[in-house]
Amino acid sequence: MYGSLRGLFQVLWAHLLCGWVLGSELTFELPDNAKQCFYEDIIIGTKCTLEFQVVTGGHYDVDCRLEDPEGTTLYKEMKKQYDSFTFTAARNGTYKFCFSNEFSTFTHKTVYFDFQVGDDPPLFPNENRVTALTQMESACVSIHEALKSVIDYQTHFRLREAQGRSRAEDLNTRVAFWSIGEAFILLVTKLHRHNQELKI
Repeated sequence: MYGSLRGLFQVLWAHLLCGWVLGSELTFELPDNAKQCFYEDIIIGTKCTLEFQVVTGGHYDVDCRLEDPEGTTLYKEMKKQYDSFTFTAARNGTYKFCFSNEFSTFTHKTVYFDFQVGDDPPLFPNENRVTALTQMESACVSIHEALKSVIDYQTHFRLREAQGRSRAEDLNTRVAFWSIGEAFILLVTKLHRHNQELKI
């Protein structure tokens, strides 16, 4: 029994990994005045989803553009903090999506994107059969879907944590500089008053 359960979980894990292969997920640095493009070969009729979020830097915004193999713009947004776009490929070929920080002169950004291509393969080859799944197969499918949801939640929580930490560090730096400025002004004021007292 333990051997069959172990084999079942190995199958589940292998199929979960196969689901990850269908998409590209990346967090990268985008310098100021820079543009970064990525490419994905897609077959006609495939459903795809592009999701992105600026994690750190400036006003947490970036330009995003998605083009099909003919160079036709499918999606274009300027200075977006985060967004999601779903489309179905109308032709075979290499699709290009670019992130631009060319409008920023001083601040670089950290950008996360997840580009999902197609649907996950069925957990079992005969999942779409006429007869119902066994109780064990049904439980595995439910666990598989729950694990995918957990991964998605974990990713979004990590992004929120990184963005919150970046904002807190930025606020801490501003408060530190403000405190130094206040201390300097108080020192200058005290020296000026002391000089005035000496003249009197």
